[in-house]
Amino acid sequence: MPHIRAKCRQYRWTLQQDGALSHTAKNTINYLKTENVSFIEPQMWPPNSPDLNPVDYAVWSALQQQV
Repeated sequence: MPHIRAKCRQYRWTLQQDGALSHTAKNTINYLKTENVSFIEPQMWPPNSPDLNPVDYAVWSALQQQV
């Protein structure tokens, strides 16, 4: 967190994670709350939304075109 805060100190930012088990674990969520990190809680994530992860979809789309 110190590195992220140092990089983004002048900007308002919100952490958005994916559905990996390590990101949705209670320990992770509690840590983010303890550190006062602005984040989108897992229960607020829409399922399978390409809008939330455009880079992943753009990369896969480019790879599919090459195959």
